[in-house]
Amino acid sequence: MLRNRSGRCFALGLVTVAMTATIGCGEAVDDTETVQSAITIDNALSANALSANALSANALSANALSANALSANALTASALHDPLAREFLKYVVSCALDDGDGFSMRIDGTNYDFPGQLGLAPQWGRPHGSCDGSCQRWVSACVLARVDAAGVKRIISLRGQNRALLPDIGELVRFTDREATYYGNLFVRDQPRFLCLSPDKSSDPRVCGDSMANCPMTVVGACDDACANDHGPFGSFGDCSDHVRPGRATMYHEAITVFLPKQSTTD
Repeated sequence: MLRNRSGRCFALGLVTVAMTATIGCGEAVDDTETVQSAITIDNALSANALSANALSANALSANALSANALSANALTASALHDPLAREFLKYVVSCALDDGDGFSMRIDGTNYDFPGQLGLAPQWGRPHGSCDGSCQRWVSACVLARVDAAGVKRIISLRGQNRALLPDIGELVRFTDREATYYGNLFVRDQPRFLCLSPDKSSDPRVCGDSMANCPMTVVGACDDACANDHGPFGSFGDCSDHVRPGRATMYHEAITVFLPKQSTTD
């Protein structure tokens, strides 16, 4: 077992992916299950909630969100009338804040819980907190990695060069199918979002569905070509680019590689 900065024990990096078209965005997770003592959460963000409309609807702008502490006091209920905005915020909070942190808001007469889970940016939730560029990119990579096109409940392993993503031994043994690496920034104009495929992969059906042409992210190519660091922690890639041509790329140190269970399928 590992301990996060707050001293709570948990095995990090596992995420249960479960979604339907009528997901209860921002609501507390019911019937949370434990798998091999790992964190599991109701997951998969819809592609629609990645859209600019979900961020800007009712004044929930990306700039306003990242410039203030991630708390109920920094948000207004009017900014979260849109279910897509609530869904997006749910995954942002889950990725950023520690397990046990988070907040609740009453919106249109209904109470919504936004719980923390992974702790990639716990400082964002503290008084006077904010989310700088690196924070934005870590949270974005996590959110992007949790998109699911098929709405199938499954468990994934998130790995990267961040203390919050350290796996335990059981996770390393069980999750050996390296899928893809995700990176970008959902908190800046145009929302750059990218994925690169693991060297033995030619598609990403979990995130992109049946056609890579319809993927909600730009598919850069193979991670071997897109990423400078192919020896990251536990098989992850880091320092990945938005373009494989030298001299034209923007690099993202903050990248998250997803591993699926051994001999997994996405059918």
